[in-house]
Order: sequence, then structure tokens, then C-alpha cells
Amino acid sequence: MNLNHLADRIKAHKQALVNIVTPPICTERAEAYTRIYQAHEDKPVIVRRALALQEHLRTRSIWIKHDELIVGNQASKVRAAPIFPEYTVRWIEAEIDDLADRPGAGFAVTEEDKEAIHGITPYWRNKTVQDRCFGLFTDEQQAILETTIIKAEGNMTSGDAHLAINNDKLLELGLDGLIEEIRQHQANNDIATFEGLKKAQFYKSTNIVLLAIQEHIQRYSQLAQTMAETEQRASRKQELETIARNCQHIAHQRPETFWQALQLCYFIQLLLQIESNGHSVSLGRMDQYLNDFYCRDVENHTLQKEFALELLQSCWLKLLEVNKIRSGAHSKASAGSPLYQNVCIGGQKLNDSGEPVDAVNPLSWAILESCGQLRSTQPNLSVRYHSGLDQSFLMGCIEVIKCGFGMPAFNNDEIVIPEFIKLGVERADAYNYASIGCIETAVPGKWGYRCTGMSFMNFARMLLAALNEGVDATSGKAFLKHDKSLAKGNFENFGQVMSSWADQVRYYARKSIEIDTVVDSVLEQQAQDILCSALVDDCLQRGKTVKEGGATYDWVSGLQVGIANLGNSLSAIKHLVFDQPQISQPELAKALADDFSGSENEQLRQRLINFAPKYGNDDDAVDNLLSEAYQVYIDELKGFVNTRHGRGPVGGGYYAGTSSISANVPFGASTMATPDGRKARTPLAEGASPASGSDQLGPTAVYNSLGKLPTGQILGGVLLNQKLSPAAVATESDKLKLSMLIRTFFNHHKAWHVQYNIVSRDTLLAAKENPQDYRDLVVRVAGYSAFFTALSPDAQDDIISRTEHQL
Repeated sequence: MNLNHLADRIKAHKQALVNIVTPPICTERAEAYTRIYQAHEDKPVIVRRALALQEHLRTRSIWIKHDELIVGNQASKVRAAPIFPEYTVRWIEAEIDDLADRPGAGFAVTEEDKEAIHGITPYWRNKTVQDRCFGLFTDEQQAILETTIIKAEGNMTSGDAHLAINNDKLLELGLDGLIEEIRQHQANNDIATFEGLKKAQFYKSTNIVLLAIQEHIQRYSQLAQTMAETEQRASRKQELETIARNCQHIAHQRPETFWQALQLCYFIQLLLQIESNGHSVSLGRMDQYLNDFYCRDVENHTLQKEFALELLQSCWLKLLEVNKIRSGAHSKASAGSPLYQNVCIGGQKLNDSGEPVDAVNPLSWAILESCGQLRSTQPNLSVRYHSGLDQSFLMGCIEVIKCGFGMPAFNNDEIVIPEFIKLGVERADAYNYASIGCIETAVPGKWGYRCTGMSFMNFARMLLAALNEGVDATSGKAFLKHDKSLAKGNFENFGQVMSSWADQVRYYARKSIEIDTVVDSVLEQQAQDILCSALVDDCLQRGKTVKEGGATYDWVSGLQVGIANLGNSLSAIKHLVFDQPQISQPELAKALADDFSGSENEQLRQRLINFAPKYGNDDDAVDNLLSEAYQVYIDELKGFVNTRHGRGPVGGGYYAGTSSISANVPFGASTMATPDGRKARTPLAEGASPASGSDQLGPTAVYNSLGKLPTGQILGGVLLNQKLSPAAVATESDKLKLSMLIRTFFNHHKAWHVQYNIVSRDTLLAAKENPQDYRDLVVRVAGYSAFFTALSPDAQDDIISRTEHQL
């Protein structure tokens, strides 16, 4: 692999995107949807949504810029974020004048934009998904959401996503073939029944949408041909003519070349974003479904490898152009405005005899090399690890990791596949799983929404409530009262502390499911994703959208934040208050209430930090305690199902997940001091990683601690971030050592995931001080990478503070 080469046009395109510090917004989609919703209020919502998407695709601005090879734009301007009024207008109206000033998440808004937004928002008031959710929430649920102990804003203000569609089927049938399948279902549907009538509206809507997509792709064909007629550069003229032919062909027929196949997959990826604004729309196992096209073209000498890399990089930059605007509060949990568009490579597949074999192929290498050269935040590149993974490919992955942009991340076949089979996933499907979004996993084209990404839960605040009669330390509200508190000193033993924790986490687990149920029911009725459902099995066969139960499989996961803080806090209480008493219960309660201010409290804080075992150091005393505490939540989830349960999919249940994106920073900002010595309003630990600075014994000890978690039951993802000094992977010997460490971690501990930040503290500090000199510096934030200078100062500080390991 040559990781130091980048074509001039790719370099220029990337630089143009990186230098857009404050991207614009786009109102075209919002205006089109408002026109159609107003004009067709007599029609079912699903038909209105189809007609609205059709109107938008017919009237929106399209362009081809930057000498790009893959075409298709999300909005009227480069990196502009569209507005999706059917989900919410509350925060948009409230924040429209201040969007440009948000740290790390600013958007430029013109007076014309404001006029357009204020013109459409009155129609949507009290009609949006968010409004309908609040109309269904109980007073108790609303009060909990207001405290942000549980957070579900993102679920109400945009589409679901967190899935990958069936690209294999798309490439096999083409759009004409897909439309023909829909028409066959229409012909066989009995509209004399209630279910048949509902199916008829679904089929009608999918037909409208797919025909509109065909027209839309042809618009790009016409634009490319028009541009070719005036293009003076012979090579670019030829490229534009090829783009025109490609678009004309794939608007109807199945693709014949790698370029056409990649273009069609990108168009659908883009249109899924335009349809629903859901993040974590992922491309699945791209190296598997595009490899035949790639190899055939290379073997026929119609595609040179260098040009193939440019095609891939053009696609990656088009993914980077896709943008999403969130509320001020929500943007803090998604630092750097990520879209989490995951591309998964490697892993295993089943051969003709049904035996698993290594799935690495020529396109796996090309995708890896293209990402290593580009060093961008998109796609979110993941590699499926297994014990038989070719060593040369693993070393190639480490070469790319060494480039310092936090990719690829690794997921472990050795645990995901067996656990999926235990759930009831067919063996062939389990072997075809893909990474979705951050680190979560699902079967592409067969799994429903949000394999992770349901409600966020703040474990640290729940623990504080458990320690103080059920009172939330931040809001002062008590939702599940009890009579034990540190202040009164009436916990008779540590077992009562654990019992109090169990009561609180079970209560909030139920409340999170209740909230999810409200949101899911509203989304099912108000915001159907038509294109997405047409490309997820078995939606067409069943005549149901994904949200109605159309997917083959459907398990979901919420996100639990502050895992390490929970373990470290329980450890401190057990060891320093009960087992080897150095601190009394009232003393600890007072120190927490005072945020450790004053010399005596600070001395107590240092004892909490220095004399209690900490998660991440391979100490059973804390690691097993954390596993026990987490297991209470995991067991409680087993009693709940989602709204699709019993309506078609296999599953329909819940499991745990730690892929908390950057929510550890805003969740920490709303959390008072905790017994692990963490001060109030500072970040919580990220994912399932140790708390910053608490892991003192190197990466092996971290791996050993993580391996004691009930990983097989945390199928929403067990996120581990590791920060290494660039010097740690400087030599061939160092890189070999890292490969052995990865193999030991996955093979021995059956760990779920790991990812690496290879960047020095000095570089991060310099980038924070002089952002204009480091616009293209990419760091791993959580289960995704982001441009460091695009992060808020709080998120930057959190990354800087993480432990930097040596091998």
C-alpha cells in the first residue's frame, strides 16, 4: 500500500470541505415538504411523505463540482444541512438566531433562510413528531426527560437509521427490477381487508418514491452531459460523458461496472439521508458486494487501481459533504457533527460448503488503502477481526492506524457471530453481519432500526440517587424514593448500597423503555421511511415499513453512559467506607455536596482517587463489582420488548450498549461530584473505556478489565478507545507487538471492539491553541472520528485528558 499519495483533485476537494468552518443551512427540503403536506392533507401520511420526497427531488438544486467522479448532493450548497420540519420545529424557532455562535456546531444562517424558516414553521407547530411525543408522555416521563437523567431528544427530532440496507439486492435487481417486484406485490394484494388496505398505501408510496429517484438520477445524467458540452479539458470532458452514461444506465438497469455500482450505492445512501435525516446510515460490507465489479473491471483492464482509489475517495468525500443540524443540546452529545456512515471490511464468509473462510479480498485492500491515503472522518471504517484474519491484512490495518486518524476500528467475529446465533439469527446471516454507525452491529438489509441509539441513560446520576434517598443531585427531584442515604449514614453494609443501586437502575430502565415506546409509536405513524423499507427484507413481502415490523430481525439497544464512573464509585464506597473504613458516610456525602471544595474535602478526594481500586487496571476488586452492577441492568432489560415484537421480526427485544458517542461530556456537565473523586460538571468516562487518567498499568491491563464485563450480553457495543503515542508504533517491531496485542485481546478475552488514537498530547494542545493550522487533524472521539478543530473546547479537553499508553 502507498499511503502517502493523494491525487491533486481529491486533495483539493478535501481541503475545500475541511475549510468550511461554519457550514450553511438549506431550506429547500423543508419548503418542498411543507408545500406537499399542506396540499395533500386528505391523504395518508405515508403517501404524503412519498409525494413530498418526489416534489423535493424534482425541484431541488443539483450540482457537480470539484471535478468529482461520484455525483449527488444533499443540499443546495456544499456541506449545507437541510431542515426536517416534520420531526421538530421547536428548537429551530428558538435557536435560529444563534446557530452561528455555537462552539463546535455552528451553522451560517442568512436572512433569507430565516424568512423561509419562519414562513413554514407555523404550519408544523403541534404536528411534528416531537410534539406528538410530548402529547403522549406522562407527567412523570416528561419530568425525567427534563432532568436529562434519561435523554431521548435525538430519537424525536430526526429519523431512526442505525442500519444498512440490502445493497446486494439493489445491485442484483437495479431500480427497474425493484419496481417490478413492488408491482407484483400490488397485484397480489387483497385491498378488501384492513391489512391489505394498509399494504396498498405502502406499495403505492414505494412506487412513487422509486420512480422519483429514477427521474432524479436522470437529472444528474442531463447535467453531466450539459457540462461535458462546454468542458475544455479533454480528460474531464470524457469523465463527464461517462458520468452521464452511468447515471442514465443505473437510473433503470442493474450496474455493469464498478464505477456504476459505486455510484448507484452512493445515490441510495444519499437519498436515505434526504428521506429521514437519520444518522448511522451505513454502507455495510462494501468489500463483499462490490468486489466482483472491481475485480472484473481490473482483470478486463477497464479499470486501473489508481483510478479505482480515486473513485472510492470521491465517494468518501461525498459522504463527508452530507451534513446534519442538531439542537444545541443534542449537538453536544454528537461532537464534531458526525454522521457515522460506516463501511465494514474483512471478517469471514461462508464458502459453498458452508464453512467459514477469511473474506478479505482485493477490494478490502483497496478500501483500506483509499481511506489511509485520504485520512478523513468519512467513512467510519471498521474491520471485522477473526482469529484466521490474514496477518498481512492486520499489519496493513495497523499501517493505516499509524496515520493517526483513528481508523480502522475493529469488531470481533469471535463474539458477535456466536452471540447473534444464540439470539436466533440464521447462521448465514450472522456471518454476514456488519458494523453500523459507531461500533454496533447488525445484518445488512435484514435488521430494523437502532441496533443501538435508543434512549441515553446517565448511570452516574442514578447511582447518586441511590446514595441519597432517590434524590437526583442535580435537579433535586426524587422519582423513586427510599430511606437510605450517605448523609444519614444509615446504609448498614455495602450490600444495601448495591440493593439501592439495583432498585434505581431497574426503575429508570423501565422508564427508558416507556419513553422509547412513545417515540417509536409516533414515528411509526408520522415519519415512515419508504425508500429504506423498500430495501430492508422482508418489508416488501410483508407489506410493512421497518417501523411496523417489516425487518427480518429487530433487536435494539439504548446507551448507558458513565460505566467506569459507576464501577470506580462503587469501589471507593466499598473499600474506603465499609471494608477498610477511612471515610464515614456523612463525610463522603458532605464532600460530594461541596464538590470537594476546601482542603479537608480535597484530601478526602485524593484518598478516593488513590486508595480505591480503579477499573482499567486488571483489578478484580473493581472489575467484578462493575460487572455485577451492570448485570442488574442487563437482566432487567430481558423483561422488555420493543414495539415491533410479535409483528413479524425475529427478536423484538432489548440488549445493553455502551456506544455513547460524545454524550459523556454533556452528561458529565449535568452530573454532580461522584464518589470516584470526579468533580461536578466534568466529563464522565467515555463508552466502556476507563475514566481518563485512571488506567495506570498499560493497555494489557485495560484489556483484562474490559474482558471481565458481560460482553456477550452488551450487543449494542462495548466501546474501547485506546490512545497511543506515535512513538508506540514507530518501528516494525512496535507494529508487530500491537498486532499481537490485538489478537490476544480478541482471541483470549472475547472482547467486542477496540480503536486507537495515534496522536500526541503536544499536537492536540497545539491544535487547540492554533486551530487554523490544524484544520485537517482528525481524532477518534468515541465510536467515530472527527476533525479536532471542529469540536467544542470541552470535547477537545476530554480527548486531551485521556491516558496515553505505551506498548
